[in-house]
Amino acid sequence: MVRLKKTLNLSIAVLMVAGMIGFTGCSGVSDEQMAELQALRQEVSALDSETQDLKNEKSKLEREIAELNAKLEQCAKDKEQTKANLEKMGM
Repeated sequence: MVRLKKTLNLSIAVLMVAGMIGFTGCSGVSDEQMAELQALRQEVSALDSETQDLKNEKSKLEREIAELNAKLEQCAKDKEQTKANLEKMGM
C-alpha cells in the first residue's frame, strides 16, 4: 500500500513537471511576435505624438478664433458707437 502511494505520488509529480514544461514551451514568445509587438509599440508612440501635435494645433486655432471673435465684437461696438454719434450729429 505504501509502495503504491509512493508510485502514485511520483507519477503525479512527473506528470505535473511534464505539463509545466509543455505549457511553458507552448506559451513562449517567438522573435517574430516580439518584432511585431515592438512595431506596434512604435506605431502607438507615433500615433500618440501625432495626437499631441493635433491637440496643440487645435489649441492654437482656438486661440486664433478667440482673438478674431474679440476683434469682431470690438468692430461691432465701434460700428454701434459710430452710428450713435452720427445720429447725434443729425446725419
